[in-house]
Amino acid sequence: MQNGTSAKHPKPRLSIGQIINMSVGFLGIQFGFALQNGNASRILQGFGANVEELPNFWLVAPIIGLMVQPIIGHYSDRTWTRLGRRRPYFLAGAICACIALCLMPNAGSFTNIIAPLWVGAGMLMIMDASFNVSMEPFRALVADKLPNEQRTLGFSVQTALIGVGAVVGSWMPYVLANWFGVPNTAPDGQVAPNVIMSFYVGAAVFFAAILWTVISTKEYSPAEVAKFEDEGEAMEEGSGGFFDIFKDIANMPKAMRQLGLVQFCSWFGLFSMWVFTTPAIAHHIYGCAIDDSSSQTYQNAGDYVGAIFGTYNLVAMVFALAIPFIAKLVGRKKTHAIALTAGAIGLISIYFVKTPILLHFSMVGVGIAWASILAMPYAILAGSIPLKKMGVYMGIFNFFITIPQIMSGVLNRPLVKHVFGQEAIFALVMAGVLFLIGAVAVLFVEDKA
Repeated sequence: MQNGTSAKHPKPRLSIGQIINMSVGFLGIQFGFALQNGNASRILQGFGANVEELPNFWLVAPIIGLMVQPIIGHYSDRTWTRLGRRRPYFLAGAICACIALCLMPNAGSFTNIIAPLWVGAGMLMIMDASFNVSMEPFRALVADKLPNEQRTLGFSVQTALIGVGAVVGSWMPYVLANWFGVPNTAPDGQVAPNVIMSFYVGAAVFFAAILWTVISTKEYSPAEVAKFEDEGEAMEEGSGGFFDIFKDIANMPKAMRQLGLVQFCSWFGLFSMWVFTTPAIAHHIYGCAIDDSSSQTYQNAGDYVGAIFGTYNLVAMVFALAIPFIAKLVGRKKTHAIALTAGAIGLISIYFVKTPILLHFSMVGVGIAWASILAMPYAILAGSIPLKKMGVYMGIFNFFITIPQIMSGVLNRPLVKHVFGQEAIFALVMAGVLFLIGAVAVLFVEDKA
């Protein structure tokens, strides 16, 4: 839509309260995401998966995300409903995710129909795909609603709320078991009650948070967007074909291509951390046997991994609030480089930890990196993308998140089994090295202020 005769106006600045309202839904998404990250591996191992097989089950989720994200972005750019163009996707993704959150830890109840391991893997796939359906339109919404000078703040507030959800979600199984006495062990083929209850709470929080944003946030109409001076052709016409996605991929902005290596290193490392932290901590620090996944000691290790994941998310929440000020002082690229370096130190240091309590110090660095990974690449990228293609390019940018996870899943199985001798701790060390490479690579990215 182009209006060459009417005067253009700057996009209005939003208050902190308005920015928080439009990002509350991400708190719910990350609550569910944290439960998945901290507990999916132990659930799958409880259903019979071996440690070197875990990446295989995690692979399906990023493959689905690879296909879903550009499609969701493409059609959200071209759709206008009574709820707007982004909010319908928030709501649909939330409903599907809540169903998967409730069913995954109860996969053992379906043993008369299909092996619980495959039910659990299927729910992991649906859960992650649903998270992605809700997640990427939130990235586009920040760019839709905020002027360029507020976008770093917008992504940082979003990251802080992500931290709140992730902290509570990560700590939930540990808190239920250690503060409220909910049992954290179960017979073979079943999931511990504290984990099941945590997933129920996660489903409720997820849906409530998404609903908050849907109700409290109004999207700009096509007519309103057309009046903003810096947006040009603000919305695509509805006739745009599906195969235009491939044209958009071929014409992706230079900054997006440059960020590809940074994202590859970040997300390959993160995927390795999420998949292998529980078996790595259980074996390397708690002294469990490699094939032990049902003992009380292993379950204690699993609960503690949730607690330290809560620490890195708490640090991310706090650091996210500082990101706009740091970026103003040293620039967005250097801010991200510093944060990734802190994450690398944190991950590599886990190898040298002998006492579980010290893992919280390792997670400080990981939390700093996580906050920046969730904010800075998008803040750098948003200045290079026209608003009319914000949704589809945020979806395409997800390639640089899902492809590294797919490659991590494919490569980590032979690495852990044959190179690392089933010692999952070395997958975490490798993740730290990749963070260091990403820290160097981001310094060469074009950043349009």
